Parts: sequence; C-alpha cells; structure tokens
Amino acid sequence: MRVFYHTFGCKANQYDTERMRQEVEARGGETMLRRSDADIYVVNTCTVTNKADAGARRFIRRLVREKPEAQVVVAGCSAALKADEYRAMPGVVAVIEGHDPVAVAGALEPATPVQIELRSALDRIDTEPIGGELLRTRRGATRGWLKVQDGCDRKCSFCATRLARGESRSRAPDQVVAEALLLSGRHPELVVTGIHIGHYGKDLDPTWTLSRLVALLLDRVPDARFRLGSIEATEVDDLLIDLLATSGGRLAPHVHMPLQSGADPVLKLMRRWHTREQYRVRVLELAERVSPLGLGADVITGFPGESEHDHDSTRALIDELPFTYLHVFPFSPRDGTVAVRLPHPVPQRVSGQRSRELREIAQAKGREYRETRVGGSAEVVVEGDGGTALTGDYLRVGVGGALRTAHHHEQTGTLERLPTGTLQGDADHLYIALSQQPSVISA
Repeated sequence: MRVFYHTFGCKANQYDTERMRQEVEARGGETMLRRSDADIYVVNTCTVTNKADAGARRFIRRLVREKPEAQVVVAGCSAALKADEYRAMPGVVAVIEGHDPVAVAGALEPATPVQIELRSALDRIDTEPIGGELLRTRRGATRGWLKVQDGCDRKCSFCATRLARGESRSRAPDQVVAEALLLSGRHPELVVTGIHIGHYGKDLDPTWTLSRLVALLLDRVPDARFRLGSIEATEVDDLLIDLLATSGGRLAPHVHMPLQSGADPVLKLMRRWHTREQYRVRVLELAERVSPLGLGADVITGFPGESEHDHDSTRALIDELPFTYLHVFPFSPRDGTVAVRLPHPVPQRVSGQRSRELREIAQAKGREYRETRVGGSAEVVVEGDGGTALTGDYLRVGVGGALRTAHHHEQTGTLERLPTGTLQGDADHLYIALSQQPSVISA
C-alpha cells in the first residue's frame, strides 16, 4: 500500500492524520511524500465552513483526474456530515464518518471489489473512543501536536464541528503524559490541542482540569516546551495563569482566546458563554501577570444581526486589549447550524469591509508589539528548513549562521532544545542572535 495523506483543517485533524498514518504503516503501508507516487489517498476533511467542504471535494476530483485508477479513502469532519456525497464521487472507495485510525487502516487493507464496496458503507462512528495507540512523532515537523481531548459540549450557533466530532471526551492523564514523553524525544515543543481543551477532564472519574494536566506535564516531561492550543477566556483559570507566569518559559507565554465578537447582543446570538466584560477582565489579568505575552483571538464580522454599533463595540475592545495578532473572518453560513436561519443578514460587502478594518488594526498592533520585543531575549524552536524560528510568545523570526547549520544536523543528532538569544532587527524583520553556539550531540 503506497499511501498519500492530505489534511484539511485544524491541529486536531492534523494529529488524527498522523495517527492514521502510524496505524497504516504498522500494517505494512508505505507513506508517499509525493502524491504522484501513491496508489491510495487518504483525505482527512474539515467542515468548519461550506467552503471547507467544497475544497475537499475539489481536491478529490483533482486526484482522480490526475490518476483515474486512484483509490480515495475519505475521513474526518466533513465525511461525518456529508458521507453520501463523498460515496457518490468517482474514485472514492471508502468513507470513514469520523477520525478513527483503525477504521481508516482497515479500509486500506487489500480487498476484493466486493469487500471495498462493503467498506464504503461502514457504520458511522459518532464518538469513536479517544485514546488507542500513542502517537510517536509528527512526521516532518519540529513541533508536535499533543491531543488531550476530542468533541465539544457547547452549542455555538455558527459551528458545525461539534456535530461532526460528538460530545467532549478526554484522554486519561497518564496516557497524555506517556504520549508527551514519546513525542518530546522528537519535538522540542508540544502543542496541547483538541476541539475544546478547556473542557478537559470534566468527563473523567475523578474529574480533572486542563490546568492540572498542564502542571502534570511540566513536572513529568522535562524535555519539551508546552504551548496551549485555542482556549476560551472563561476557562483560563488562576492556576493556568500562574503556570504561564512562573514556568520560566516551559509553558509558552502565548494564549489564543476566541473572541468572535466584542458586542454582547452578537455574543448572545452566537450562543457564546462569555460576555464582553468577562473577556476583557481575563485578558487584562493575563497581561498584568505574564510578560511578554503573545495574545491572539478569532473574530467573526457580519454575523446576522450585527449592527454598526455592535461592530464599533468590537473595534473598541480590540483597540483596548493587547492583542499581538487576530484571525478575522467575514461570517460564512454553515449548513445545519442555527446561524444559517437567523434573520437580519449583513451584506457581504459590509461584512468584508468590517473584516478589513479589524485586520488593519490587528496588523498595526502586531507591528507595535514586535517593536517592543527588539532587544529582548527569547527561546526559540527552529521550524521547517531552518529559515525561521518560533518564540515562546508566538513570533516567527529569522535565523541564520550557527543555529541554521545546527538545525540541519538534527537528523543525526539532537539540537540544544531551546536555543536562547536576543531579538534584533526591526518590527518588519526580526531575527534571533544567539547568546552562545548551539550544541549538537551525536545520536
């Protein structure tokens, strides 16, 4: 089995693809880096917007045009919600309605045409158990993903991901630690990810919290820097702030807290569970304790019913708070969600203009923050081909010289895990100047 994998969507999806790859390789499959070399294709889909669904279908049609004999296995969130549409597509031999790596591997094993036809009608996997085999590495990446939970119990009116992922369910703390220990041998930074990580542990007996899990990871896994994935403002508790403030960079000083809107009437229509003031207070508490602080958020403009006054309220909140970046998107209706049926739609022209306005504010704030970091110290993880590195507060900076050379030796040795240096240059061209030569230890 010569297999090529393509992933749409979030870090949780990327983690799931790695688990699929690992399971397939355990059964004799070979991973192809170029899709032209493969015979079987695993497409892990996303359903965050209707455009994401359409993008997956376009990609599958392109695969079959390029290689008419291709066998395509479709999995993921979009497959869970639109399975019949994928089954009807030429070249699709199996649809896994979820993210179960064992089911994906089973669908790829050599089979007769009749067996393949049966596999294309696999029963839906609504809430496949979270856990199973431990992930050993994220292939070809410096940073590793550590998935601690799946699913979501919230009911935001614009979101379809919860429909595809099922209820929130958590991995046992000892299993998370065991996987982190494995991954830390290959990745100097591990990102704690999931669909709703702030709900970690609520379904366990006895119950746990995300902050307790992070404290355990910092204690038991000494050879990695940890970074939080997206987390709600109301779920950043006092212990988590303490860990961000006092871990000495072991927990990256970076928080991505979805905002979506800075206007209470819109937040209510979105069925969000924080108010404007709750979000504002938590950010200011974070900023007072944690410095430097990378702070990001997601914002949706033009949500049905959003008035000009609501937009002004969002803009004022963004102006006030110390964001270092924002992900801003015009509202995109999603099939099957409550939001698609809401009255008072905002014209696309207006929604787009509001997005551009907020992006310009975010770009200016990001540039101002980068200027404040010139001359400051940073611990970095080198990325990709060694041309860039990521600081704890989520700045991508240039690298060169000894650090880049050492990065290229990582296949035969171990680069000093978190090289330290000074940020130099200017806001438009930050780079890391090392305090000392990075050490490479022969494996």
